[in-house]
Amino acid sequence: RALRWASGRPPARGLRASPRAGIAMPSWVIDRYGSNEVLRFTRDMMFPIIHFPNEVIIKVHAASLNPIDLSMRSGYGATALNMKRDPLKLKSVETEFPLTLGRDVSGVIMECGLGVSYFKPGDEVWAAIPPWKQGTLSEFVVASGNEVSFKPKCLSHTEAAALPYVGLTAWSALNQVGGLNQSNCSGKRILILGASGGVGTFAVQLMKAWDAHVTAVCSHDASTLVKKLGADDVIDYKSGNLVEQLKTLPLFDFILDNVGGSTEKWALDLLKKWSGATYVTLVTPFLINMDKLGVADGMLQTGVTVGSKTLKHLLKGVHYRWAFFMPSGPSLDEIAELVDSGKIQPVIDEVFSFSEVPKAFLKLEGGHARGKTVINVITRQ
Repeated sequence: RALRWASGRPPARGLRASPRAGIAMPSWVIDRYGSNEVLRFTRDMMFPIIHFPNEVIIKVHAASLNPIDLSMRSGYGATALNMKRDPLKLKSVETEFPLTLGRDVSGVIMECGLGVSYFKPGDEVWAAIPPWKQGTLSEFVVASGNEVSFKPKCLSHTEAAALPYVGLTAWSALNQVGGLNQSNCSGKRILILGASGGVGTFAVQLMKAWDAHVTAVCSHDASTLVKKLGADDVIDYKSGNLVEQLKTLPLFDFILDNVGGSTEKWALDLLKKWSGATYVTLVTPFLINMDKLGVADGMLQTGVTVGSKTLKHLLKGVHYRWAFFMPSGPSLDEIAELVDSGKIQPVIDEVFSFSEVPKAFLKLEGGHARGKTVINVITRQ
């Protein structure tokens, strides 16, 4: 990234609180876990402060919702996330509230810490903020510089906000865990289960950008969209026996499972045996185990589960993997290049104003969205 500053390092900025620290800002927060009624609008959320040299403050122009926001609103993963928020138990009061949800952001850099040389105030950027940090349904948000990337030039902030979280989740599963990349995908047969959601629509486009053959599973009313994104074969999971339909096709080199549940019982039988074929699921019991059993026992149970399943399927000639969202500015750099080259486009289901955040949550809660639910956040210039 330093190449962007080949002409000279920008003026250093001291490690300090923002000059506007202490000024309240509008945000949507929760003060307890529950259903949609726990969402609360406030104009008195504390303005974010740079605590570490590598942090930046972003003025949020647009954000978007993901299924994890619904889950976090209800308390899912609270045990693990609170441990990540305060691993040394330094806080005198053990509470994460008021908690701001929202993971995606597209906006403008307002301030940089001392160690940030890649960005400067005024830069248009995008990012996916990890779930253990305060979220993006707010006028400003703090992010680590290594979580941020320059926004694709061809997209508006509203369009750009639809991509970071789902893009990095798919990138983690396909590239980081699955080992797929531009040089090894040509001709490979890829099966994507749950292809019409945010992660699925991104994964279809990424695999086609890398010249793979994509079979997408979705409902009939989403088939036109998925075909438009480039899928070679589209199968309606409601039309007859899905497993039997998939068995009529040649075996696959890679399966991305966005659905979970019973799919794991039959999906791995669709892979080519003893060829390096891999199944990656994004639906894992990791956070549930932590919530139910506590940190130590939850991690132990998770390790036993993934270890036993990996060994079981390895003995059958296929690889079994779990994948998770991973924040990464460098990965977003690569995604931005694909977007600007026209190989990936955002898929937006509906756009809401900042005052309509509860309505947007209800929309997401209703399920069957075709792409992302986006929030236009900016409230004052």
